[in-house]
Amino acid sequence: MSSKSAELHKVFVYGTLKKEEPNHSWFSKSADGYFKFIGNGKTTEAFPLIISTKYNIPFILESPGNGTRITGEVYEVDDKILADLDILEDHPNFYVREKFDVCLLNKDNSTAQVWIYVIKNFNPKLLNEPFYKSYSSNGPHGKKYVESDESTLEELNAD
Repeated sequence: MSSKSAELHKVFVYGTLKKEEPNHSWFSKSADGYFKFIGNGKTTEAFPLIISTKYNIPFILESPGNGTRITGEVYEVDDKILADLDILEDHPNFYVREKFDVCLLNKDNSTAQVWIYVIKNFNPKLLNEPFYKSYSSNGPHGKKYVESDESTLEELNAD
């Protein structure tokens, strides 16, 4: 963690970017970027969190009101780290980064508006997949994350 560049952003992560998950190192990819763990959080709205594709990737589908309130972690990041996360998430081609409210699970349970990477355009059949409240690559679901640069929306939305 180094000096802060320009603007600071709050980002809610729910999948492989969380602590002790396979992509957490992306927070420190830029040596001169800034990131800080703010705390655990939970979406104020219910969303479907699914694990899909042959790579077992966690996705929040942009379908508010379906699913459950998702738990994850909130980070404060600068422009450089946000740009790195956009590369990982292939924003806006794969995931789309949008602002949503998250309840911070701290002593005052304050609410913050944060960036969340979601899938906007998806096959409605994905709403029939099992929904999760939280994600861990080593979770009881038995769907360990497989690192790859090949996952596409076409695969996610295949019939």
